Amino acid sequence: MWLAGAVATVVAGVVVLAALLRVRAQRRDLHVEHDPMRVLRVQVRLGELAAELRRIEADRALYGRAHHYFAVRGAYDALLQEACELVGLTTTQRILRAGEQEGADERLREELELSSRGWSW
Repeated sequence: MWLAGAVATVVAGVVVLAALLRVRAQRRDLHVEHDPMRVLRVQVRLGELAAELRRIEADRALYGRAHHYFAVRGAYDALLQEACELVGLTTTQRILRAGEQEGADERLREELELSSRGWSW
């Protein structure tokens, strides 16, 4: 009688342990760790590009101003998409060729999503 109770207790313990290990493995799969230095590099570069955009907007005498602005904004959009991929956000538009620009509403959505996750630049 006591042997049946002991076996039932061991089986129940094994079932609980297996369930806990399965949940832990699922959590590990969902939470992908990224290199913190890569995240920091992306944040720093986003800040540099945002500052460059502000500088171009302020300099009315810059030769080829529109060209410089669109080039920097394209780089900013591409880096913004990379940042979204790092945190697991889906982006609706992909930049496929040089000169293509992301929509302002999508850019704002991505910036807000990243900001809500603690990103700053």
